[in-house]
Order: sequence, then structure tokens, then C-alpha cells
Amino acid sequence: VQLQASGGGLVQAGGSLSLSCKASGIRFSINDVDWYRQAPGKQRDFVARISSGGRTNYADSVKGRFTISRDNAENTVYLQMNSLQPEDTAVYYCVKPPHWGRGTQVTVSS
Repeated sequence: VQLQASGGGLVQAGGSLSLSCKASGIRFSINDVDWYRQAPGKQRDFVARISSGGRTNYADSVKGRFTISRDNAENTVYLQMNSLQPEDTAVYYCVKPPHWGRGTQVTVSS
């Protein structure tokens, strides 16, 4: 199983980024998929989940700003991030437990 996250970068506060996670060796359509993030010096925190049935849930800190979605044909999960704030700065990981992808860095400048 390989999970490859991409789409990170540097953005100003209030801006947007869209992360993608493409999988090989596993079908996202029949699995729950999570996004986690890890800020410098902090533990990894849950960000969002999309279930195999399409149900979504979010950390309180990102509700109303982030949207997780899935494209079954592309076997890809997305994380649309709007109204980004400096506290969103972190490495973002796509996760299908127990598999963790290589993260993508998101940096939000004030």
C-alpha cells in the first residue's frame, strides 16, 4: 500500500490550498481515509475523515473551513482548505490505518 500526498505549499493567511492523496494497493472507495497533521514540536492530530460510505467528520479546529472528499475513479482523496491560518501550518498526512503516506508541508504566513 502506498499513499502519496501532494498539494502543500506556502500561502498567506486567509488563503486556500487543496491537498490530494492518491493511493496504490488499496481502494479508497471501500475504506475510511483520514487526514492528520503534525505541527513543529507537536503530536500528530486528526484533521478529517471520509468513511467508505461517504460520511465525513472533522476536528473542531477545521470545521467550516476544510472539506474532505473522494474521487473513486481516480482513487484519490482530497482536502480542500480555506481560510487558512498560521496555526494550520503543519505537515499533512493521508492515512489509511495502519498505513501512513509521506506528508506534504503546508505553511501559512501571517
